[in-house]
Amino acid sequence: MNDERSTLVYVSGQGRIEQPKQQPVRPKTDGVVRIALKRLGGNKMVSVVSGLDLEEAEMSSLARDLKRKCGTGGTAKNFQIEIQGDKRGVLQAELEKRGFTVKLAGG
Repeated sequence: MNDERSTLVYVSGQGRIEQPKQQPVRPKTDGVVRIALKRLGGNKMVSVVSGLDLEEAEMSSLARDLKRKCGTGGTAKNFQIEIQGDKRGVLQAELEKRGFTVKLAGG
């Protein structure tokens, strides 16, 4: 039986079997924060901020501040911040004001 696809949760001799949860690994950064525009299904756009060398709590706090500044929704996940809509200009200005080196990525 392939262990990756196994749905086994209990063995009578051992009891409940817990799968180890993998912690996401923080990617290495070069000190440049990149802001890219990503198209989602249904013609929706998302501005993605990546390359931030911050802890998870700091990233969540920064995401909350950026969402307020842009007046839209968004999320912080996988060491990236996603802001709804094409807000690259606002994000670039705000991040530069906070002392980050910012580069617009993509087309």
